[in-house]
Formats: sequence, C-alpha cells, structure tokens
Amino acid sequence: MSKVDEMRCGKYLLFVFNFIFWLMGSFVLAVGLWLRFDPETVSLLNGDKAPDTFFIGVYILIGAGILVMLVGFFGCCGAVRESQCLLGSFFACLLIIFCAELAAGVFGFLNKDKIIKDVQTYYTTNYNENNNSTLIISYQKVLNCCGTTEYPCPDPPKDTKDCETGIEEFFNTKLYIIGYVGIGIAGVMIIGMIFSMVLCCAIRNSREVI
Repeated sequence: MSKVDEMRCGKYLLFVFNFIFWLMGSFVLAVGLWLRFDPETVSLLNGDKAPDTFFIGVYILIGAGILVMLVGFFGCCGAVRESQCLLGSFFACLLIIFCAELAAGVFGFLNKDKIIKDVQTYYTTNYNENNNSTLIISYQKVLNCCGTTEYPCPDPPKDTKDCETGIEEFFNTKLYIIGYVGIGIAGVMIIGMIFSMVLCCAIRNSREVI
C-alpha cells in the first residue's frame, strides 16, 4: 500500500470514528433528556421545595452529550479537511468532555444516598403536613406505595410498599443509569483519544513522507 493510500485510509478511519463518537453523544444527550423530562421523575420533583440535587447530575450528562456531539462533528470536519486546527480543538474538547462524563458518573454514585435521603425527607415532610395532597397522591401512584416507614397505611393494597422504600428503589435505578453512562462513556473516550492520536500521527507522517 502506498503512502497516499495509507494517508487516505487513516483519514477515513478517523472520520468513521468521529461519526461513531457523534452517535455516542446523541445517545448520552437522549439519556440525559429522558432523565430530565421523564414524566414520572418530574411529577415527583416538581414541588416548590423539592430537592434539585438529582438534576445536577442530569444537567452534567446533558451538557456532556451536547459537547460530545459538537466534538464528533468538528472531528469529522477536521478529518475530511485534514485541518490541524480542528483536530487540535477536537483533542482539547475530548479532555474536557472526559472530565465532565467522569464527574457525572462519580456524582451519581457518590451522592446516591444523599439524593435519596433528600427526596425521602421531602416526601415525609409533605406527608406529615397533608397525606392527601396532590403531591402525595402522585408519589403513591408512580411508586405504587403508601404511607411511610413510621406511619404505614392501615390497609394497603397487595404488593404495596411504603413510599420511602419506593423512593429508594426508583432513584437508585435512575442514579445508576447516570453513573454507568457517565463512567462508561468516559472509558470509551480514553480509548478514542489514544486511537485518534495514533491515526493523526500516522496521517502526519504519511504526508511528510510524500
């Protein structure tokens, strides 16, 4: 294979990788938007004094997804045009996104207990004030629960748990999604950074030989 063919092959591989990277960004953004606008989650955290800690990790995930999409786009343009400026910006942004994804993942895992406790406290406070309010009914409907650990419902329907347990199960699932997506994408990005750097060096060396 001639040096020209090697350079062309490396350029196409870099383009394909960046396109996959753009698709990954779309996936992260879709997951973040789903977590933010999921009707069940919104119905549980739409009160005036509802804790917003959960959404911090979601916003980090959404921001990282948007950045990944932009970086994938610039990477594709840089590969096609062989622009050193665009490729340089690509690597700089990769590092920023890696930190953001890792932060979202770590946030989801490290703050899991605090977020769940805040939501449980929010629920029990409202339950003690008015156990028949719209908010309490919403919790009971979404989580299939009734009452609290301290004040359980007298005659709960079958397979109905107390709402503090329901809150823990519900938000555990959501926070694990944030953690796994964030850390998983960050891990893939490390591999991607190494792969892209090798390809860029190969393209540059082929151009110098030519």
